[in-house]
Amino acid sequence: MLFTRHLLSAPALLGCAILLSACGPDKDAATSVVISGKTMGTYYRVSVVGLDKSREPELRQQIEAQLKEDDHELSTYKDDSVLSRFNQYTGTEPQPISSGMADAIITSLRVGQKTGGAMDITVGPLVNLWGFGPNKEPIKMPTQQQIDAAKAEIGLQHLKVIQQYDGDYLQKDKPDMYVDLSTVGEGYATDHLARLVEANGISNYLVSVGGAVVSRGKNPEGKTWQVAIQKPTDKEDAVQAIVDLQGMGISTSGSYRNYYELDGKRLSHIIDPATGRPITHKLVSATVIASTALEADGWDTGLMVLGTKKALALAEKEHLAVYLITKEGDGFKTTMTPQFKAYLRKAD
Repeated sequence: MLFTRHLLSAPALLGCAILLSACGPDKDAATSVVISGKTMGTYYRVSVVGLDKSREPELRQQIEAQLKEDDHELSTYKDDSVLSRFNQYTGTEPQPISSGMADAIITSLRVGQKTGGAMDITVGPLVNLWGFGPNKEPIKMPTQQQIDAAKAEIGLQHLKVIQQYDGDYLQKDKPDMYVDLSTVGEGYATDHLARLVEANGISNYLVSVGGAVVSRGKNPEGKTWQVAIQKPTDKEDAVQAIVDLQGMGISTSGSYRNYYELDGKRLSHIIDPATGRPITHKLVSATVIASTALEADGWDTGLMVLGTKKALALAEKEHLAVYLITKEGDGFKTTMTPQFKAYLRKAD
């Protein structure tokens, strides 16, 4: 058995790369601060304009505290996280969760329903079966019996969020159900960082966690922030398209970013809940622009599962701003909805 794991480096992990400026240094450019680091198995970056340098240590401390809190809620890699404790719980009584976590799950359930179950946060048993969960040891090709057993443990209909006067709760009717929020975790954390920055009185910023980005206002040169959609290759500087976010959130999901090669077969980390197997179609990247990074992050995974034709049809039906990259021969074909075209940077 031949097994190889591929996980791209830090910059290449970002389906959306930040373009701070296309120009050279400007003596009149506003003061900018960039704070970056690691979180949730990926990288974060916070770029703000107009912040007094003396406040940078305080802002960094707040950012790291927020990311630590988010990780403590959503991580499936930490046994003591809120989500891990819910997964370890083998009863069916409602379990307390934060209002933010409730919002993330409600968004996931709504997108999951609209995608016909293609975006499924209960797909954890299949993710783990194929070796893309917390235990990333080399795997053997699962048998159909193993796949069927894992599929029997999933289903959005078995999960419910309860919101009442004393707080928010999450309930499952399958005791062994395993919830995985990694598909929305980057968007969830990005939105939190955006709100944190605004709470500090900053109105010009761009924040990102992994492939999710949110921007507001202007960059240091007084221009709108620009984000590059990377080509689905290992080359870190390969740009497919450039967009002006105009105060929106953006997220990219790609099958090229994390995969196995097992016995000569390439196995994507994106699992189709319907088949119980990694996707095999030619859609390699889906980018979504939405009002929040969480919303965009939920949609991009579901569209990736559906494949180009179904993803485009659904995006048009839901009036989504979507940009798809499909593998064709030795090259790539791009497709977008009319809503996405409004964000493309015009030629200089």
